[in-house]
Amino acid sequence: MTAPTLPDLFTWLERSRRDGEVHFDERQRAWTVLGHPEVSAVLGDPHTFSSDLGDLQPRQEDLDLFRRGNFVQMDPPRHDSLRRLVSRAFTPRVVSGLAPRITAVTAELLDEQAGEERFDLVDDLAYPLPVIVIAELLGIPAADRPVFRRWADALFERPEIGPDQPLTRLTDDRAVNAVAPVLHEMNAYLLEHVRAHRETPADNLTGNLVRAEADGERLSDEEIIGFVGLLLLAGHITTTATLGNTIVALDEHPDAAAELRADPALLPDAIEEVLRLRTPFPRLARLATTDATIGGQPVAAGDLVVAWLAAANRDSRVFAEPERFDIRRNPNPHLTFGHGIHFCIGAPLARLEARIAMELLLRRYREIAVDTAATVHRNPWVMLSPTKLPVTVVPA
Repeated sequence: MTAPTLPDLFTWLERSRRDGEVHFDERQRAWTVLGHPEVSAVLGDPHTFSSDLGDLQPRQEDLDLFRRGNFVQMDPPRHDSLRRLVSRAFTPRVVSGLAPRITAVTAELLDEQAGEERFDLVDDLAYPLPVIVIAELLGIPAADRPVFRRWADALFERPEIGPDQPLTRLTDDRAVNAVAPVLHEMNAYLLEHVRAHRETPADNLTGNLVRAEADGERLSDEEIIGFVGLLLLAGHITTTATLGNTIVALDEHPDAAAELRADPALLPDAIEEVLRLRTPFPRLARLATTDATIGGQPVAAGDLVVAWLAAANRDSRVFAEPERFDIRRNPNPHLTFGHGIHFCIGAPLARLEARIAMELLLRRYREIAVDTAATVHRNPWVMLSPTKLPVTVVPA
Protein backbone atom coordinates (compact mmCIF):
# COMPACT_ATOMS: atom_id res chain seq x y z
CA MET A 1 0.00 0.00 0.00
CA THR A 2 1.11 3.60 -0.53
CA ALA A 3 2.36 5.17 2.69
CA PRO A 4 -0.02 7.82 4.08
CA THR A 5 1.25 11.39 4.13
CA LEU A 6 0.84 14.31 6.48
CA PRO A 7 -1.72 16.09 4.25
CA ASP A 8 -3.72 12.86 4.07
CA LEU A 9 -3.99 12.79 7.86
CA PHE A 10 -5.09 16.39 8.30
CA THR A 11 -7.51 16.18 5.40
CA TRP A 12 -9.02 13.07 6.96
CA LEU A 13 -9.31 14.72 10.37
CA GLU A 14 -11.07 17.81 9.02
CA ARG A 15 -13.39 15.67 6.92
CA SER A 16 -14.14 13.59 9.99
CA ARG A 17 -15.07 16.75 11.88
CA ARG A 18 -18.14 17.05 9.63
CA ASP A 19 -19.57 14.05 11.49
CA GLY A 20 -19.19 15.88 14.79
CA GLU A 21 -16.45 16.56 17.31
CA VAL A 22 -17.39 13.18 18.81
CA HIS A 23 -18.70 10.34 16.66
CA PHE A 24 -18.41 6.59 16.22
CA ASP A 25 -16.18 5.50 13.34
CA GLU A 26 -17.47 2.21 11.96
CA ARG A 27 -14.25 1.40 10.14
CA GLN A 28 -12.01 1.98 13.13
CA ARG A 29 -14.66 0.54 15.48
CA ALA A 30 -13.96 3.26 17.99
CA TRP A 31 -15.23 6.63 19.13
CA THR A 32 -13.40 9.45 17.37
CA VAL A 33 -12.92 12.49 19.62
CA LEU A 34 -11.65 15.55 17.76
CA GLY A 35 -12.53 18.68 19.73
CA HIS A 36 -10.18 20.30 22.23
CA PRO A 37 -12.61 20.41 25.19
CA GLU A 38 -13.84 16.91 24.43
CA VAL A 39 -10.31 15.47 24.23
CA SER A 40 -9.42 17.30 27.45
CA ALA A 41 -12.43 15.76 29.15
CA VAL A 42 -11.44 12.23 28.11
CA LEU A 43 -7.80 12.59 29.13
CA GLY A 44 -8.74 14.31 32.37
CA ASP A 45 -10.97 11.47 33.59
CA PRO A 46 -8.80 8.35 34.03
CA HIS A 47 -11.44 6.62 36.13
CA THR A 48 -13.97 6.66 33.29
CA PHE A 49 -11.50 6.37 30.42
CA SER A 50 -8.78 3.87 31.24
CA SER A 51 -5.26 3.85 29.83
CA ASP A 52 -4.95 0.13 30.49
CA LEU A 53 -5.64 -1.57 27.17
CA GLY A 54 -4.07 -4.85 28.23
CA ASP A 55 -7.30 -6.80 27.92
CA LEU A 56 -7.48 -5.88 24.22
CA GLN A 57 -4.11 -7.47 23.51
CA PRO A 58 -3.25 -11.14 23.26
CA ARG A 59 -1.04 -12.46 26.04
CA GLN A 60 2.60 -12.45 25.04
CA GLU A 61 5.47 -12.95 27.47
CA ASP A 62 7.72 -10.10 26.36
CA LEU A 63 4.86 -7.65 25.99
CA ASP A 64 3.57 -8.58 29.45
CA LEU A 65 7.04 -8.13 30.93
CA PHE A 66 7.52 -4.68 29.41
CA ARG A 67 4.04 -3.63 30.50
CA ARG A 68 4.73 -4.34 34.19
CA GLY A 69 6.57 -1.06 34.74
CA ASN A 70 5.00 1.01 31.95
CA PHE A 71 3.03 3.50 34.03
CA VAL A 72 1.74 5.26 30.89
CA GLN A 73 -0.62 2.30 30.43
CA MET A 74 -1.70 2.16 34.08
CA ASP A 75 -4.56 3.68 36.03
CA PRO A 76 -4.62 5.02 39.59
CA PRO A 77 -3.65 4.17 42.22
CA ARG A 78 -0.76 2.09 40.85
CA HIS A 79 0.00 4.71 38.21
CA ASP A 80 0.31 7.43 40.81
CA SER A 81 2.70 5.55 43.08
CA LEU A 82 4.97 4.50 40.22
CA ARG A 83 5.00 7.91 38.54
CA ARG A 84 6.04 9.54 41.79
CA LEU A 85 9.23 7.45 41.72
CA VAL A 86 10.55 9.31 38.68
CA SER A 87 8.72 12.63 38.81
CA ARG A 88 11.44 14.32 40.85
CA ALA A 89 13.99 13.56 38.11
CA PHE A 90 11.99 15.58 35.57
CA THR A 91 10.90 18.69 37.44
CA PRO A 92 11.61 21.96 35.59
CA ARG A 93 14.21 22.86 38.24
CA VAL A 94 16.11 19.60 37.90
CA VAL A 95 15.84 19.62 34.11
CA SER A 96 17.15 23.20 33.89
CA GLY A 97 20.31 21.96 35.57
CA LEU A 98 20.90 19.79 32.49
CA ALA A 99 21.18 22.83 30.21
CA PRO A 100 25.01 22.98 30.24
CA ARG A 101 25.27 19.30 29.30
CA ILE A 102 22.63 19.63 26.56
CA THR A 103 24.50 22.65 25.18
CA ALA A 104 27.80 20.78 25.22
CA VAL A 105 26.40 17.70 23.49
CA THR A 106 24.68 19.82 20.84
CA ALA A 107 27.90 21.73 20.19
CA GLU A 108 29.90 18.50 19.93
CA LEU A 109 27.46 16.99 17.45
CA LEU A 110 27.46 20.13 15.30
CA ASP A 111 31.25 20.36 15.49
CA GLU A 112 31.37 16.94 13.85
CA GLN A 113 29.60 18.53 10.85
CA ALA A 114 31.96 21.50 10.66
CA GLY A 115 32.87 22.20 7.06
CA GLU A 116 30.03 20.05 5.75
CA GLU A 117 27.55 21.77 3.48
CA ARG A 118 25.06 18.91 3.71
CA PHE A 119 24.17 16.49 6.48
CA ASP A 120 21.15 14.63 7.82
CA LEU A 121 19.68 16.60 10.68
CA VAL A 122 17.98 13.56 12.22
CA ASP A 123 20.96 11.22 11.98
CA ASP A 124 23.51 13.79 13.10
CA LEU A 125 21.63 15.84 15.72
CA ALA A 126 17.91 15.29 16.36
CA TYR A 127 18.34 11.61 17.19
CA PRO A 128 21.68 11.41 19.02
CA LEU A 129 21.21 14.51 21.21
CA PRO A 130 18.22 13.36 23.30
CA VAL A 131 19.43 9.74 23.34
CA ILE A 132 22.78 10.75 24.79
CA VAL A 133 21.07 12.90 27.44
CA ILE A 134 18.53 10.28 28.56
CA ALA A 135 21.05 7.44 28.40
CA GLU A 136 23.38 9.37 30.69
CA LEU A 137 20.51 10.03 33.10
CA LEU A 138 19.70 6.31 33.16
CA GLY A 139 23.31 5.16 33.34
CA ILE A 140 23.03 3.31 30.02
CA PRO A 141 25.89 3.38 27.48
CA ALA A 142 25.07 6.15 25.01
CA ALA A 143 27.33 4.36 22.52
CA ASP A 144 24.54 1.78 22.14
CA ARG A 145 22.25 4.35 20.55
CA PRO A 146 22.18 2.58 17.15
CA VAL A 147 20.53 -0.33 18.98
CA PHE A 148 18.01 1.97 20.65
CA ARG A 149 17.15 3.52 17.30
CA ARG A 150 16.55 0.11 15.78
CA TRP A 151 14.13 -0.65 18.62
CA ALA A 152 12.28 2.64 18.18
CA ASP A 153 12.01 2.19 14.43
CA ALA A 154 10.63 -1.33 14.84
CA LEU A 155 8.04 -0.16 17.36
CA PHE A 156 6.94 3.02 15.58
CA GLU A 157 7.30 2.15 11.90
CA ARG A 158 3.83 0.81 11.14
CA PRO A 159 3.18 1.53 7.44
CA GLU A 160 0.06 -0.65 7.37
CA ILE A 161 -1.84 1.53 9.86
CA GLY A 162 -4.30 4.00 8.34
CA PRO A 163 -7.82 5.38 8.61
CA ASP A 164 -9.58 2.35 7.21
CA GLN A 165 -8.40 -0.31 9.66
CA PRO A 166 -10.00 -1.04 13.01
CA LEU A 167 -7.85 0.27 15.83
CA THR A 168 -7.73 -3.20 17.32
CA ARG A 169 -5.33 -4.04 14.49
CA LEU A 170 -2.70 -2.20 16.52
CA THR A 171 -3.08 -4.81 19.24
CA ASP A 172 -3.99 -8.04 17.44
CA ASP A 173 -1.86 -11.20 17.25
CA ARG A 174 -0.13 -10.13 14.06
CA ALA A 175 0.84 -6.72 15.50
CA VAL A 176 2.09 -8.20 18.75
CA ASN A 177 4.06 -10.94 17.02
CA ALA A 178 5.70 -8.37 14.75
CA VAL A 179 7.23 -6.48 17.67
CA ALA A 180 7.81 -9.44 20.00
CA PRO A 181 11.41 -10.11 18.86
CA VAL A 182 12.34 -6.48 19.45
CA LEU A 183 10.68 -6.47 22.86
CA HIS A 184 12.51 -9.70 23.74
CA GLU A 185 15.86 -8.16 22.81
CA MET A 186 15.07 -4.92 24.61
CA ASN A 187 13.88 -6.67 27.77
CA ALA A 188 17.03 -8.81 27.90
CA TYR A 189 19.29 -5.79 27.41
CA LEU A 190 17.50 -3.74 30.07
CA LEU A 191 17.33 -6.62 32.54
CA GLU A 192 21.10 -6.99 32.35
CA HIS A 193 21.42 -3.22 32.87
CA VAL A 194 19.10 -3.25 35.90
CA ARG A 195 20.82 -6.25 37.49
CA ALA A 196 24.19 -4.57 37.10
CA HIS A 197 22.83 -1.57 39.00
CA ARG A 198 21.41 -3.90 41.65
CA GLU A 199 24.87 -5.39 42.21
CA THR A 200 26.73 -2.10 42.02
CA PRO A 201 24.48 0.83 43.04
CA ALA A 202 25.04 4.01 41.06
CA ASP A 203 23.91 7.60 41.41
CA ASN A 204 21.64 7.76 38.39
CA LEU A 205 17.98 7.27 37.57
CA THR A 206 18.23 3.49 37.27
CA GLY A 207 20.07 3.34 40.58
CA ASN A 208 17.31 5.40 42.17
CA LEU A 209 14.68 3.00 40.82
CA VAL A 210 16.59 0.00 42.15
CA ARG A 211 16.57 1.57 45.61
CA ALA A 212 13.03 2.93 45.42
CA GLU A 213 9.86 1.59 47.01
CA ALA A 214 6.31 1.77 45.72
CA ASP A 215 3.43 1.12 48.12
CA GLY A 216 5.97 0.04 50.71
CA GLU A 217 7.59 -2.56 48.44
CA ARG A 218 10.81 -2.54 46.45
CA LEU A 219 10.38 -2.67 42.70
CA SER A 220 11.41 -5.97 41.13
CA ASP A 221 14.00 -6.01 38.37
CA GLU A 222 11.22 -6.98 35.96
CA GLU A 223 9.13 -3.94 36.93
CA ILE A 224 12.11 -1.64 36.44
CA ILE A 225 12.54 -2.93 32.87
CA GLY A 226 9.30 -1.26 31.80
CA PHE A 227 10.25 1.91 33.65
CA VAL A 228 13.68 2.21 32.05
CA GLY A 229 12.48 1.13 28.61
CA LEU A 230 9.68 3.70 28.65
CA LEU A 231 12.02 6.49 29.75
CA LEU A 232 14.64 5.51 27.20
CA LEU A 233 12.24 5.45 24.24
CA ALA A 234 9.85 8.22 25.26
CA GLY A 235 12.81 10.23 26.57
CA HIS A 236 14.24 10.70 23.13
CA ILE A 237 11.65 10.13 20.43
CA THR A 238 9.51 13.20 21.16
CA THR A 239 12.54 15.51 21.09
CA THR A 240 13.78 13.87 17.89
CA ALA A 241 10.39 14.48 16.29
CA THR A 242 10.12 18.05 17.58
CA LEU A 243 13.55 19.07 16.33
CA GLY A 244 12.93 17.56 12.91
CA ASN A 245 9.45 19.05 12.70
CA THR A 246 10.77 22.49 13.69
CA ILE A 247 13.35 22.49 10.91
CA VAL A 248 10.70 21.40 8.40
CA ALA A 249 8.29 24.11 9.59
CA LEU A 250 10.92 26.85 9.37
CA ASP A 251 11.95 25.69 5.91
CA GLU A 252 8.31 26.08 4.86
CA HIS A 253 8.10 29.50 6.57
CA PRO A 254 11.39 31.35 5.89
CA ASP A 255 10.02 34.62 7.28
CA ALA A 256 9.54 32.92 10.65
CA ALA A 257 13.09 31.57 10.51
CA ALA A 258 14.39 35.09 9.87
CA GLU A 259 12.40 36.41 12.83
CA LEU A 260 13.88 33.76 15.11
CA ARG A 261 17.43 34.53 14.03
CA ALA A 262 16.78 38.21 14.74
CA ASP A 263 15.13 37.49 18.09
CA PRO A 264 15.94 34.08 19.63
CA ALA A 265 13.70 34.96 22.59
CA LEU A 266 10.81 33.95 20.33
CA LEU A 267 12.04 30.34 20.18
CA PRO A 268 10.02 28.92 23.10
CA ASP A 269 6.73 30.12 21.58
CA ALA A 270 7.83 28.97 18.12
CA ILE A 271 8.54 25.47 19.42
CA GLU A 272 5.13 25.37 21.10
CA GLU A 273 3.56 26.25 17.76
CA VAL A 274 5.44 23.42 16.07
CA LEU A 275 4.25 21.06 18.79
CA ARG A 276 0.68 22.23 18.15
CA LEU A 277 0.69 21.94 14.37
CA ARG A 278 2.91 18.84 14.07
CA THR A 279 1.84 16.80 17.07
CA PRO A 280 4.37 13.93 17.38
CA PHE A 281 1.83 11.42 18.70
CA PRO A 282 -1.43 12.33 16.93
CA ARG A 283 -3.79 10.20 19.02
CA LEU A 284 -4.20 8.41 22.33
CA ALA A 285 -6.51 5.46 22.96
CA ARG A 286 -8.66 4.95 26.04
CA LEU A 287 -11.17 2.30 27.12
CA ALA A 288 -14.49 3.34 28.64
CA THR A 289 -14.87 1.65 32.03
CA THR A 290 -18.53 2.60 32.42
CA ASP A 291 -21.35 4.14 30.41
CA ALA A 292 -20.47 7.79 29.85
CA THR A 293 -21.16 10.84 27.71
CA ILE A 294 -18.60 12.71 25.63
CA GLY A 295 -19.67 15.89 23.88
CA GLY A 296 -23.29 14.85 24.18
CA GLN A 297 -22.69 11.39 22.69
CA PRO A 298 -23.45 8.26 24.75
CA VAL A 299 -20.44 5.96 25.07
CA ALA A 300 -20.95 2.44 26.41
CA ALA A 301 -18.71 0.64 28.87
CA GLY A 302 -16.09 -1.33 26.98
CA ASP A 303 -16.06 1.02 23.98
CA LEU A 304 -12.71 2.12 22.58
CA VAL A 305 -12.23 5.91 22.58
CA VAL A 306 -9.60 7.64 20.44
CA ALA A 307 -8.58 11.12 21.56
CA TRP A 308 -7.09 12.88 18.54
CA LEU A 309 -4.51 15.33 19.89
CA ALA A 310 -3.64 16.46 16.36
CA ALA A 311 -7.27 17.46 15.75
CA ALA A 312 -7.77 19.04 19.17
CA ASN A 313 -4.73 21.21 18.47
CA ARG A 314 -6.50 22.58 15.39
CA ASP A 315 -9.89 23.23 16.98
CA SER A 316 -11.06 26.64 15.73
CA ARG A 317 -13.10 27.07 18.92
CA VAL A 318 -9.80 27.35 20.81
CA PHE A 319 -7.20 28.45 18.24
CA ALA A 320 -7.77 31.42 15.93
CA GLU A 321 -6.81 30.54 12.35
CA PRO A 322 -5.75 27.07 13.48
CA GLU A 323 -4.02 26.17 10.21
CA ARG A 324 -1.71 29.18 10.39
CA PHE A 325 1.85 28.78 11.67
CA ASP A 326 2.20 31.64 14.16
CA ILE A 327 5.41 31.71 16.17
CA ARG A 328 3.94 34.47 18.36
CA ARG A 329 0.78 32.53 19.24
CA ASN A 330 0.02 33.10 22.89
CA PRO A 331 -1.73 31.58 24.70
CA ASN A 332 -1.20 28.22 23.05
CA PRO A 333 -3.02 25.58 25.13
CA HIS A 334 -2.16 22.64 22.87
CA LEU A 335 -2.57 19.09 24.12
CA THR A 336 0.55 17.64 22.53
CA PHE A 337 1.94 16.45 25.86
CA GLY A 338 -1.43 15.16 26.99
CA HIS A 339 -3.60 16.31 29.85
CA GLY A 340 -4.32 15.18 33.38
CA ILE A 341 -2.42 12.51 35.30
CA HIS A 342 -0.70 11.18 32.17
CA PHE A 343 0.70 14.57 31.11
CA CYS A 344 4.12 13.79 29.64
CA ILE A 345 6.62 13.61 32.46
CA GLY A 346 9.46 14.45 30.07
CA ALA A 347 7.88 17.60 28.62
CA PRO A 348 10.27 20.02 30.40
CA LEU A 349 13.28 18.07 29.12
CA ALA A 350 11.95 17.86 25.54
CA ARG A 351 11.26 21.60 25.50
CA LEU A 352 14.71 22.45 26.84
CA GLU A 353 16.53 20.17 24.39
CA ALA A 354 14.59 21.56 21.44
CA ARG A 355 15.19 25.17 22.47
CA ILE A 356 18.93 24.78 23.06
CA ALA A 357 19.46 22.80 19.86
CA MET A 358 17.55 25.35 17.79
CA GLU A 359 19.44 28.26 19.36
CA LEU A 360 22.76 26.73 18.35
CA LEU A 361 21.55 25.78 14.88
CA LEU A 362 20.27 29.27 14.11
CA ARG A 363 23.44 30.80 15.52
CA ARG A 364 25.75 28.60 13.44
CA TYR A 365 23.89 28.68 10.15
CA ARG A 366 22.33 31.63 8.37
CA GLU A 367 20.57 29.22 6.04
CA ILE A 368 19.21 25.70 6.59
CA ALA A 369 17.47 24.34 3.50
CA VAL A 370 15.62 21.04 3.61
CA ASP A 371 15.89 18.62 0.70
CA THR A 372 12.18 17.85 0.66
CA ALA A 373 12.51 15.26 -2.12
CA ALA A 374 14.86 13.18 0.01
CA THR A 375 13.04 13.69 3.32
CA VAL A 376 11.38 10.59 4.77
CA HIS A 377 8.53 10.76 7.30
CA ARG A 378 7.00 8.15 9.56
CA ASN A 379 3.42 7.03 8.96
CA PRO A 380 1.53 10.02 10.43
CA TRP A 381 -1.29 7.79 11.69
CA VAL A 382 1.32 6.46 14.13
CA MET A 383 3.70 9.39 14.60
CA LEU A 384 4.44 12.76 12.98
CA SER A 385 8.20 12.86 12.58
CA PRO A 386 10.82 12.86 9.85
CA THR A 387 13.23 9.92 9.99
CA LYS A 388 15.51 11.23 7.26
CA LEU A 389 16.02 14.98 6.98
CA PRO A 390 18.91 15.98 4.68
CA VAL A 391 19.70 19.68 4.88
CA THR A 392 22.07 22.05 3.09
CA VAL A 393 23.54 24.70 5.36
CA VAL A 394 25.35 28.02 4.98
CA PRO A 395 27.50 29.01 7.98
CA ALA A 396 26.69 32.28 9.71
